[in-house]
Amino acid sequence: MNPTIKDVAQRAGVSVGTVSRVLAKNKTVSEDIRAKVEATIDAIGYRPNILGRSLRLAKTDIIGLVVPDITNPFFAELAKQVEMLASAEGYSVLLANTHDDPGAEKQQIETLLGRLPAGLILVPVSNSLADGLASRTRTVTVDRPLSGHALVSVDNRQGGYLAADHLLSLGHRRLGYISGPGTTEVSGERRGGFVQRLDEFRKSHPGEYVQPQIVEGHFDYRSGEELGKQLLTQSEATRPTAIATASDQQAIGLLRAADDMGLRVPIDLSIVGFDDIPLASLVLPRLTTIRQPIDEIARLALEGVLGSHALQEEYKLQPMLMKRGSCAAPSTR
Repeated sequence: MNPTIKDVAQRAGVSVGTVSRVLAKNKTVSEDIRAKVEATIDAIGYRPNILGRSLRLAKTDIIGLVVPDITNPFFAELAKQVEMLASAEGYSVLLANTHDDPGAEKQQIETLLGRLPAGLILVPVSNSLADGLASRTRTVTVDRPLSGHALVSVDNRQGGYLAADHLLSLGHRRLGYISGPGTTEVSGERRGGFVQRLDEFRKSHPGEYVQPQIVEGHFDYRSGEELGKQLLTQSEATRPTAIATASDQQAIGLLRAADDMGLRVPIDLSIVGFDDIPLASLVLPRLTTIRQPIDEIARLALEGVLGSHALQEEYKLQPMLMKRGSCAAPSTR
C-alpha cells in the first residue's frame, strides 16, 4: 500500500495540517519542521495526489505564461527568467504563444485556465477578449496594459527619451526613428519619448535645425532592414546620420541594411536599439541600446501572481542606456 499523508505526519511527529503546509510551500512553517517533514517524505516514499489536491484547492502548482511571439528574443528571455524563478518556488510554467492574434489568445487562455493555474502572467493582445478570461485567476500583465490588472513594465517613454538624448549629445541633427506598430501602446510611448526630447532640444537651441524622419513597422528584423533601407536610400546630404529603433530586432535588421548599402556603423551611421536582448552585445559592432531589466520584470510579475495580495498598481521600472560600439559623433567628411 502506498504511504499516505497521515503516515508522513505520524512518522514526523507533526499534524496532517503541517504536512499539507510543507507540501504547499507555506512560509509559516519553520525550517526545522520543514526539513523533518521533507526528510520523512523521502524516507517513506510518499507521493502526494496532485490531481486530488488541485481539485480541492481549485488550483495547481502551475503558472501560465502567455506571450504574443516566442520568436521575439525579449519574450524568450522573459519566459526563461519566469521559469527559473518559478522553479525555485516549486512551480512549473506552461507557456502559450498567441502569435499576436486575439482569437488565438482567447483559445490559449481558456486552455490554460482549464489547467487550474495558480496564476497567469500575460502579455495581452486584446483588452476586450482577455479581460473577462483573465479575471478568473490572479493575473499580472507585462509590457502591455490590461484594464483591471496590475502591469509590470519599463518606462517606455523614458527609454525613447534616452535614445534621442544620447544621439543629440553626440552631435547628430539628422535623426531617423523606426517605430513599432501604431496599434500598440508600447510603440506610442517609445516614439513619444523620442519626439519629446527633440522638441525640447529645438526650444533650447533655436539656432540649430533638427530634422527627424519617422517610419513605422513591426518589431522584427525584417522591418528594421526594410525600413532602414527606406530611410537610407537618400542622398548623403539628407539621409539620417543616426537612427533609433523601437526594438533590438529592428536595430539588428538596420545593421544588415547599412552593411548591404556599404555604410559603416558607426562612422556613417549611428544606431540605438531598445530592449538589450542577449544578441545586442554579440553583433558587430556591439549594439548601443536601451536596456529593459527583464529579470526584475519577471520577478515582480511572479511575485504578483504568487503573493498573498494581488498587485494593485502599475510598476514602471527605469530603463538604462547601454553604450556600446554602434554610436559615434557624425562624420565630418
